[in-house]
Amino acid sequence: MSRTPHPRRGKDVPEQLGFDMMPERLFVCTPSKLASYADCPRRYRHTYLDRPAPQKGPAWAHNSLGASVHTALRNWWDLPEERRTSAALPRLLRATWVREGYRDDEQERAVYERALSWLEAYTEGLDPDLDLLGVERTVAAKTAVLALSGRADRIDARGGEAVIVDYKTGRTGLDADDARGSLALALYAFAAERVFRRPCRTVELHHLPTGTVARHEHTPESIARHVGRAEDTARDIIAAERALADGTPPDEAFPTRPGSLCSWCDFRRVCPAGADAPVKETWAAVETLQPAAPPAENASPTVS
Repeated sequence: MSRTPHPRRGKDVPEQLGFDMMPERLFVCTPSKLASYADCPRRYRHTYLDRPAPQKGPAWAHNSLGASVHTALRNWWDLPEERRTSAALPRLLRATWVREGYRDDEQERAVYERALSWLEAYTEGLDPDLDLLGVERTVAAKTAVLALSGRADRIDARGGEAVIVDYKTGRTGLDADDARGSLALALYAFAAERVFRRPCRTVELHHLPTGTVARHEHTPESIARHVGRAEDTARDIIAAERALADGTPPDEAFPTRPGSLCSWCDFRRVCPAGADAPVKETWAAVETLQPAAPPAENASPTVS
């Protein structure tokens, strides 16, 4: 270590390491945090930076439905194996049911019955010998830029590998391209491989309303490309936060990205661009849900 004369004591003292030589702090994030910025920087700012945050709009029925189904499935896996039957599902779904956002009691009851039919059909088609590494398991990993963590709906052990499973209750038509392009699934796979110390290349979207599975087999190179995308997004966020701290107006540092998502944004009412978007009722996305078709005997979900 070099030493410089102390101006008053006339003797050498250790030279202090300047702040400009300190390593950059890792960007702490989840896949949903990165996706929020990619969708709309202004929404990211309202969600993660503004304090107090702007008041959100009313709850969405489709979010209530998704949360209810996910929690019921998690609690179903928590049961002893001999009790994991369709008979347990009505009680589990009632206990986790989120009531917000529905048009009225009649619509809520109808959606509940549809959700129960999805769960019954899905669980009947599951392999009874399924080997699980985790249910709603948090996995984490670091890169040169990211301190990444995320919670996967399910992680299976198949043939010495880890497989990421993500439940979907929304739009139909999911296919292998959706699984391939999902940044969240790729980041879960990246982190799970490091947590469980086994290969993790396969990612799956399980669409409960149709009982279909959209699957993609990643390569190390395709996982690396997704991680690179995540790092690029993190760098953009870091730069925007620095600009904001240096006095750039908030709406310039974190601009609105108008599009079809504006109609579904929690902050539409406080955003000039969102105010021009078509108004969606909180229950609009659940109006066309259909009951699940019963699975064929001993059938596994279809693979897209």
